[in-house]
Amino acid sequence: MFAAERRQLILEMVRANGAVSLRELARVVQTSEVTVRRDVRALEAEGLLDRRHGGAVLPGGFTRESGFPQKSHLATAEKTAIADLAAGLVEEGEAIVVGAGTTTQELARRLARVPGLTVVTNSLLVAQALAHANRVEVVMTGGTLRGSNYALVGSGAEQSLQGLRVSKAFLSGSGLTAERGLSTSNMLSASVDRALVQAAAEVVVLADHTKLGTDTMFQTVPTDLITRLVTDEPPAHDDRAATELQALADQGVQIAVSGANGAPPGGEQAPARRASLPGPRRGVPGGGLRGVLGDQPAGAERGRVADLRRR
Repeated sequence: MFAAERRQLILEMVRANGAVSLRELARVVQTSEVTVRRDVRALEAEGLLDRRHGGAVLPGGFTRESGFPQKSHLATAEKTAIADLAAGLVEEGEAIVVGAGTTTQELARRLARVPGLTVVTNSLLVAQALAHANRVEVVMTGGTLRGSNYALVGSGAEQSLQGLRVSKAFLSGSGLTAERGLSTSNMLSASVDRALVQAAAEVVVLADHTKLGTDTMFQTVPTDLITRLVTDEPPAHDDRAATELQALADQGVQIAVSGANGAPPGGEQAPARRASLPGPRRGVPGGGLRGVLGDQPAGAERGRVADLRRR
């Protein structure tokens, strides 16, 4: 494929999806990430897109929200690895809330194996993934259906969450920064996510590396309310994503990182350690950014984990 054709295809993908990772672009245009990075720089010089932490976004600073059909085909391997790790944080018999999103949908598919679980959600996709799960109770919020992401939003959804108390909230979003926390591009979705956070003792954010450093219009969870981030391993060249992870860790967020594409090269998965959720986040002992390997409990998915804690 000639450079002009390749760059046109890259531009069309970014325009269709709002944000696309370099990994995904390289896969679609069937070339290396090095070549794609060079193409993205050229398109940025023409003002046609912006480079952003291991990917490309529409120009203008704040990315627009993509619809579910586009999101469902982005960073699929990363989302699978993130969901595998996040599922290991859920115990038998717990009551949790799960927000809307393609990554949380992947999580829900794995939660179907956790007996005695109660899941409160505003996502039709999460509910569908758990509909036939044995011994898992699904509680839907009220609200108005937002067709672009199959989520219930509005005052009905928020009111149905009043007085609710669960152990953990699992949320995704459009962007995550250490300065502002989790954010999304839609005001109604942000408002419901804030209500989900208020119902939970601990907040777990699921976000792949392309969302690190991305800031969108509406804040959903400030950094000081995020207990844990579950993400994938950024590419080796992505210094900004690594910097963002360090900044989040410095603010007390505990970070679990899956291996690249969910497994080490060669297809063999290394053992993983599932770190237990803490009590109060502030004052957690630990030391800088450090990788931790160990055994994962029976029934949990396997993958490499780095547990990042604040010293």
